[in-house]
Amino acid sequence: MRRLLTAVIVLLAVSGAARAATVGEDGLHKQPWFAETFLILAEDMAEAAAQGKRVAVIFEQKGCPYCREMHTVNFQVPELTDFVKANFVVLQLNLWGSREVTDLDGKAMEERDLARRWRVNFTPTIVFLPTPEEMKAGETEVARMPGYFKPFHFRSMFEYVKAGAYKDQPFQRFLQHKFEEMEKAGQKPKVW
Repeated sequence: MRRLLTAVIVLLAVSGAARAATVGEDGLHKQPWFAETFLILAEDMAEAAAQGKRVAVIFEQKGCPYCREMHTVNFQVPELTDFVKANFVVLQLNLWGSREVTDLDGKAMEERDLARRWRVNFTPTIVFLPTPEEMKAGETEVARMPGYFKPFHFRSMFEYVKAGAYKDQPFQRFLQHKFEEMEKAGQKPKVW
């Protein structure tokens, strides 16, 4: 009886995660809260700033196991997704896609060409765009998440960008301070 109950619980958990991360016609996992825009990045950035948010551009590709992990693990943590949704407009691009995207400098190109231009080599890669003020000062990217991060580090990277900590410290130093603060508070981070 105990084994049967355990099997049912595992089956429900797995099927729930699979339902939550749907796969679109392009083969990419989708989240209902990802922004659907005209992909004119300067406009997306200005609209996000007007809402007090930043823009995060996620590059994914069909069949990417780490993209699937991001959707079925990270985006299933309510506290993590709530933080991202409250502070970021998330745009999903296909590493090999052909939709037209207009880069911050006004140049229009296909998704795959933007990925090449931004030197995105693997998926998932999340590029954090500057604020409109930072863009005027010449910034085109303020941080990058190169590959899959487990939920603790994933959320920490979004916190790093939200706080503007990239202006005066590398991400590793930000994490070190976060670990120290948690240790002082008697908390242990769940990193695996």
